[in-house]
Amino acid sequence: MADALRDIIARNRAGQRAAIPSVCSAQPDVLRASLMRAQALDRPVVIEATSNQVNQDGGYTGITPDGFIGYVQDIADKAGVDRDRIIFGGDHLGPQAWRSMPADAAMEKARVLVRDYVKAGFRKIHLDCSEGCAGEAAQLGDAEAAARSADLARVCVAACDSDTTGLLFVVGTEVPPPGGARMDEDGDIPPTDPVAAKATLAAHGDSFGDMASMIGGLVVQPGVEFSPTAVHHMPLDRDPGLLAALNGWPGVCLEAHSTDYQHPSVFPRLAELGFAFQKIGPALTFAYRQALYALDQISTSPGALQVVMERVMTENPAYWQGHYHGNADALSHQRHFGLADRIRYYWPDPSAQAAVAALRGGFDGPITDAKLREVFSEDVLTRAEQLTGDHVQRLIDAQIQLALDPYFFDEAA
Repeated sequence: MADALRDIIARNRAGQRAAIPSVCSAQPDVLRASLMRAQALDRPVVIEATSNQVNQDGGYTGITPDGFIGYVQDIADKAGVDRDRIIFGGDHLGPQAWRSMPADAAMEKARVLVRDYVKAGFRKIHLDCSEGCAGEAAQLGDAEAAARSADLARVCVAACDSDTTGLLFVVGTEVPPPGGARMDEDGDIPPTDPVAAKATLAAHGDSFGDMASMIGGLVVQPGVEFSPTAVHHMPLDRDPGLLAALNGWPGVCLEAHSTDYQHPSVFPRLAELGFAFQKIGPALTFAYRQALYALDQISTSPGALQVVMERVMTENPAYWQGHYHGNADALSHQRHFGLADRIRYYWPDPSAQAAVAALRGGFDGPITDAKLREVFSEDVLTRAEQLTGDHVQRLIDAQIQLALDPYFFDEAA
């Protein structure tokens, strides 16, 4: 799979509806279900980790880059998934996790970060130095961001020990700020200006020098977004003209972030518009939560899991405060059902883990069809019958896979 990304880029730039999903999650059930679906469809898949999630200090998961590779491969091995269909990506690699430090110190931490990612086996590397550090503006200009990204790119190349096979850089950034999506006064999500996108790519090309040919992706906003309570669906007839930003760059495609919860027809349309890299994350952990809460409703102690999760989240509000807004009822609803899925940060908590284990272990025998149909769709039940594992695991996997399926659209259709 070393050349899989370049092949997808080449086919996309040739006018084919070619694209690959990038699954950005460390949740084990999400990874298991996603890898199993890629295996069943005989398709490659990108598994990504972010700099805040996985870094040399452990990140909020407590996992280092090398540990993350082993963690995912262990899940793949147990699920009977071929390791070579997995492409590992690093997302928003740069000084973000250390922006409270002066730039020199934060960049030194970022150099260690990207070196560790590449040495561990990550090959799709999104370099993002767009945010300022201590004493700097919140957002840096293209020239400074590109210069810092080039600095980190050189570290990545050196970490390859002369074998840069499969190493591909993604540059640029266009993601929602904390608390919600960027909307204009008409309630629309404006796509990136193609002129601005072209300038960002040109600045990185200039700074990268002889490494410019290793740039394979440019992150831009196509007009897809979601907030904690709403999804902004991309108008299918819209063409923001962003492919024009890639003129003169035949080996580069567009990358879309925040594509979660879009209608299935959006993903092939994005591919037609040049978005060969399509990222998904919260929608998959949202599906995981949906499955657990569905099982919670038909368990011997209905609602017990939700009670535990409410306590865990209110005792440590750091991961959702500032992201959710409204009165007490609105905040409670968003904590559990918000599309931003901030609950995903709480599943590793020991109390949450114990509650999930108790829920999963509480189904001693088969669950009746009548009970299942109270809380699961027919599509989930049908997919679960096609999967392996115990009944509860198959239901969880099925719910997650149905959220991922639209990303594996038929390219020939």
